[in-house]
Amino acid sequence: MDKINESTVDWKEYDREQTAFRRKELSNAVGASDLGCSLYELPPGMQSWPYHYHTANEEAIYVLAGEGQLKTEDGLKPLTAGDYATFPADESGGHRVVNDGEGTLRYLAMSTMNEPDITVYPEMNKFGVFVGSPPGGRDDRSLEGYYRIDDETEYWER
Repeated sequence: MDKINESTVDWKEYDREQTAFRRKELSNAVGASDLGCSLYELPPGMQSWPYHYHTANEEAIYVLAGEGQLKTEDGLKPLTAGDYATFPADESGGHRVVNDGEGTLRYLAMSTMNEPDITVYPEMNKFGVFVGSPPGGRDDRSLEGYYRIDDETEYWER
């Protein structure tokens, strides 16, 4: 068993337009390989990762404090402290966390850590490929990249 207190884990800052948050990678801090868990702090007016779903990894969030909205394929749903939501590894698991509240939204995000994984970003018309280490993993990958969904090529085409 490995144990760590979150107060000893450094924050990583992400800031790109309306996507801005802090993250502590708890699973990586203890060397977990099959289960991912990160602590997030999402400031008012900001959003988490772009709307996406995974094809090989189930995810979940548990709201510790604050309030906001959860964007799903069915639209926005309110989020408050104590809420737990799961996201299946398919299109029905599409999600994004939005903080439209007045205070910081603090939550845990958990994930299976399966690879290979394809992560689809429908609103951005792209997908990511992760082989050798899943999204959120820190091991070397033998193949990774982001591609436009509409950039099809024929099997025999060079």
